[in-house]
Amino acid sequence: MSELKTNKISTNDQNNVAIDNALGLKSYTTSLRDALTSVAGDMIYNSDDSKVQYYDGTEWIDTGAADPVLTVDYLIVAGGGGGGCDRSGGGGAGGLLTNLDNNSSDTETGFILSTGVAYTAYVGGGGAGSSSTHTRGNNGGNSRFHNYTANGGGGGGAGSASNSSQRSGSNGGSGGGEAGGDAANAQGSPGTGISGQGFAGGNGRFQNNGSRGGGGGGASEVGTDGSSGGNGGDGLTTTIINSTIATSRSVGEVDSGNVYFGGGGGGGADERTYGGGPGGLGGGGNGKNLSDNNGTANTGGGGGGARLYDKTGANGASGVVILRYPNTYTATLSGLTGTTDSIDEDTVLIITSGNGTVTWS
Repeated sequence: MSELKTNKISTNDQNNVAIDNALGLKSYTTSLRDALTSVAGDMIYNSDDSKVQYYDGTEWIDTGAADPVLTVDYLIVAGGGGGGCDRSGGGGAGGLLTNLDNNSSDTETGFILSTGVAYTAYVGGGGAGSSSTHTRGNNGGNSRFHNYTANGGGGGGAGSASNSSQRSGSNGGSGGGEAGGDAANAQGSPGTGISGQGFAGGNGRFQNNGSRGGGGGGASEVGTDGSSGGNGGDGLTTTIINSTIATSRSVGEVDSGNVYFGGGGGGGADERTYGGGPGGLGGGGNGKNLSDNNGTANTGGGGGGARLYDKTGANGASGVVILRYPNTYTATLSGLTGTTDSIDEDTVLIITSGNGTVTWS
C-alpha cells in the first residue's frame, strides 16, 4: 500500500476540508503519553481514559471539559477606630465582610473570578487614639477586595469635650463608644455600626466619681454601657483559616481554638472607682487603666478608651484581607504584602498591608 506524506493541505472551499474516512488520532496509554516530549497544541487519544486530550503547555486536558471555576471565599476586615481621651469611649471595630455561613454578617457566596484579571485590594490602618482632651478618637481605614469595601471602625468619644459631637462615638463599620466624663458636660451618644459589618458602641456612665466610657461596638455585638462594664463588643469567629495559621501569621485573636476578628475597644474609666472595660474578642484593646490598650494588629480591633485626665486614647488595629481558593491556582500580588498557606485542597492568601492588586493564573 502506498503512503502519501505532505507538509501542508490546502483548502479550496471556504476553508472546509473534506475527509471521506474517519480521522484517527494517535492512541497512547497515560504512561506513554506522559513520556512524550509535548508542546502546546498536541492532541492524542488516551486509551486508558477513552478520551481525546490536548496539551496546553503545562498539562494534558480532556477536550470538551468545562473550564475550572475560580471561586474565592473572602474575609475583609477594616481598621479599628481609636479610643478617645479622659474616661472615654472605646474605639469601634473595623467593619467585617465575609461570605462564610458561620458568620452573621454574610453577604453572598464566594466571588467567581477570572484568571489574568487584576483585582483591587487594600488593607485599612488602625485609627489613631485621641491626642487632646477635647477630641474623640479617629476612625480606622477602609479595607477592600474586588467590589466590596469594609468600613473603618468609629473613634471613641472624648470625656472632657464641651460639645456633644466630640463626646459622641463616631459612626463606622462598628460604632465608637460614648464618653463618660463629668455629668455637667454636654453629653453625646454612641456611634452606630453599618448593617452587615458591625454593631453600635455603648453608652457612657456620667458621674463626677466613677465615670466610664461605653465600649466600642464589635463585629458580632454592641459594646456594653459604661454603667455595666464598658466592655468592647466581641468580634466574629471564622473558618476561613484555622487557629494554627492564625497564630503563625499573627492575624486574628485565638480563643479556645476559635479565631476572632473585629473586637471593640473597652471604655476608659475613672480609676478611683473601678477599672476600664476589657476589649472584645477579636483584638479589641482594653480601657487604658488596664494593660494591652492598643488594638492587636491585623484583627480590626478598636483601641481602648483613656482613663481619668489622660489626653491620649489607644490606637485601633490594622485590618486584614484573607482569600481562600483552590490550590490549582496561583495568586500574584502587586503593591501588597501577603503570605500563603495550605488548608486541605485550598490555598489561603493573607494580605496584611498595602494597596494594589491580586491576579490569579
